[in-house]
Amino acid sequence: MAPSNAEPTTDRLQGLIDDHLTLEGPLLPILHAMQAEFGHVPQAAVPMLADALNISKAEVHGVVSFYHDFREVPAGRHVVKICRAEACKSVGADGLAEATLARLGVEWHGTTKNGAITIEPVYCLGLCACGPAAMVDGKVIGRVDEARMARILEEAGA
Repeated sequence: MAPSNAEPTTDRLQGLIDDHLTLEGPLLPILHAMQAEFGHVPQAAVPMLADALNISKAEVHGVVSFYHDFREVPAGRHVVKICRAEACKSVGADGLAEATLARLGVEWHGTTKNGAITIEPVYCLGLCACGPAAMVDGKVIGRVDEARMARILEEAGA
């Protein structure tokens, strides 16, 4: 489900917290709910979560920053992930990654100026026999070379 792009109001953040407080180990379910609702975990949620769960803000931040799928800022309209695992590296993923980053003019986890694409590294997409592999908006694509990536980026609005 795509994020609603709704504004993360204090009331909505508190509502998501309250909806999950009765779960055992509620922090991750709350963070997932916020990510699903807003496309990221709003900074304003950190002290609210810490207070509600009786943990420190540093602990909340630690969990958000540890899990790579949680974002602290919204992603671009399209998320492109390039596999960085050994099998893909052995068939050209490093060159693909360098060319893609240069073409977009961003570093890893960056978003293009027009907000179209966020680029991220990922460590194995399970498509090892068809590397280099990439994922675009959750769809895995094998045998991605620079030309194919250029088409993907163009279609995504880069």
